[in-house]
Amino acid sequence: MLATITTPQIMLIGGGAVAEIADVLSKLGCGKPLLVTDPFMRDSGKASHVTDVLDNASISWAMFADTVPEPTDDVVVAGVDIINNGDFDCVIALGGGSPIDTAKAMTIVAHGGGKIQDYKVPHQANEAGLPIIAIPTTAGTGSEVTKVIVITDISSDEKMLIMGLGCLPSAAIVDYELTYSVPYRTTADTGIDSLTHAIEAYVSVKHNPFTDTLALSAMGLIARNIRTASREPDNGAARQAMMLAATQAGMAFSNASVCLVHGMSRPIGAFFHVAHGLSNAMLLPAVTEFSAEAAMTRYANCARAMGLAEQGTSPEVAVDNLLAELGQLNIDLDVPSPKDYGIDEKQYFSLLTTMAEQALASGSPNNNPRVPSIEEMAALYKQVWLA
Repeated sequence: MLATITTPQIMLIGGGAVAEIADVLSKLGCGKPLLVTDPFMRDSGKASHVTDVLDNASISWAMFADTVPEPTDDVVVAGVDIINNGDFDCVIALGGGSPIDTAKAMTIVAHGGGKIQDYKVPHQANEAGLPIIAIPTTAGTGSEVTKVIVITDISSDEKMLIMGLGCLPSAAIVDYELTYSVPYRTTADTGIDSLTHAIEAYVSVKHNPFTDTLALSAMGLIARNIRTASREPDNGAARQAMMLAATQAGMAFSNASVCLVHGMSRPIGAFFHVAHGLSNAMLLPAVTEFSAEAAMTRYANCARAMGLAEQGTSPEVAVDNLLAELGQLNIDLDVPSPKDYGIDEKQYFSLLTTMAEQALASGSPNNNPRVPSIEEMAALYKQVWLA
């Protein structure tokens, strides 16, 4: 089987890597960056991890810090205006997946014109705009190494999936020291997001030997470290492991695709403003149980990679252990059900079919080992309501 693999041109991985950003800009032939981040990074002074380095290198910069959690199309429009009315030769994206995805969308629309809705799948957003240097501050989305963007259309509450080579950053600076201040809830949710990326990349019908290796490694790192990283925020070894796992899982799913969890997760986030990692966590145990019978061997390998089964353990027992661990992980990390999160029950149940239709339209469920019908997805949404 032929596998096509895409990665950033430059990747710096390790503690203190952000200090090398001026050198990365030089290697890319860039010297006039627009820094895209969020209000917290700006107001807390944490953006200085980047701006101080730029100032010391006498590199002039401007900042766009109006990105929002679960990025929206109106913010993309505002960012495109900044690019079009400025003199920039690259974009530095600093933050979690939201600022990085926003920056990607901004560069694509600024280059190609139109609106971000024009680029959603099945369109392939292959034309790149300004080079992007992505610097994640959470160990979760893997957006720094993916050719994927998710943007919410505020007029329809649809989470649009945009994919293509134009979404891939030119460089990724992966510095786990930037995650020390990330709070418990975000650490837990982004960690389960990474685990979902790894599992779905491994069981995806588009998996390949390259992505399998990354996905299995990421699963092992997450299983051994997610609870520690969440409960002991200053534990450097756990933070480093989770950051590496997030990047590995991002590379895995970017080159193998995500599946049913992500397809069903996006509508929950769009309609009820649930953070992406948390909505994935709500769905992961139930969707894995639904899917497992169609790929017992591969799900069993996930269990083995996570230290939940020995090599000689039967696939059935290994998968049972995996399902038990996913449920226990949600308990240990205080993942709420949609009901416990406070979602309005009447609205939730009135949208079951709409959410299922949007999930199917994203294309992600078609990569699942077991492709569900609209009715089966609606039943899964019902199942997780009280999970």
